[in-house]
Amino acid sequence: MKALEDKIRAEGEVLTGDVLKVGSFLNQQVDTDFMNLIGQEGARIYKDAGITKVLTIEASGIAVAFAVASNLHVPMVYAKKYGGTNISSEVYKTSVYSYTHKKTFDIVVSKKYIKPDDVILLVDDFLALGNALNGLIHIVEQSGASLAGALIAIEKGYQQGGDLLREEGIRVESLAIIDSMEDGQIVFRDDGQS
Repeated sequence: MKALEDKIRAEGEVLTGDVLKVGSFLNQQVDTDFMNLIGQEGARIYKDAGITKVLTIEASGIAVAFAVASNLHVPMVYAKKYGGTNISSEVYKTSVYSYTHKKTFDIVVSKKYIKPDDVILLVDDFLALGNALNGLIHIVEQSGASLAGALIAIEKGYQQGGDLLREEGIRVESLAIIDSMEDGQIVFRDDGQS
């Protein structure tokens, strides 16, 4: 999605530790008009997949997932990081290592919200090593629902999480794939320009 690549070039910041900061529009402050464009593109890509629910993980994936779900006109569900007192014991649960926080979290989704007859689209803001998506895939497997695929706003292609999932036969569609972030320069897969 050229508009997303342009937005990353204009507002993204490459930080030490292989971090791309896009907090000005994607995951701390949300540019709602731009997010709706992302939602429209995600819905266009998966319009014929029979999606009944969009699933993400808290917190930064929620805005992207909401935009996609809204444009697909289906509910959005998000996996909570376990530990709250308002979480039922009737949950699907798995562990996910967070690349950003360098910590493992247990995540849960209430069994009320995902049923075996659902067709699930996974949505997240970033894909690096694939840990979050693998955790969400495990939740879908526990539920018996069908997995349509995943929609990612920004994939760090050089970290290969997306490629590994694709090799497993999972449909992964990313709106912007970064091939490298060296010396503060971002190179996207589709155009090779920084």
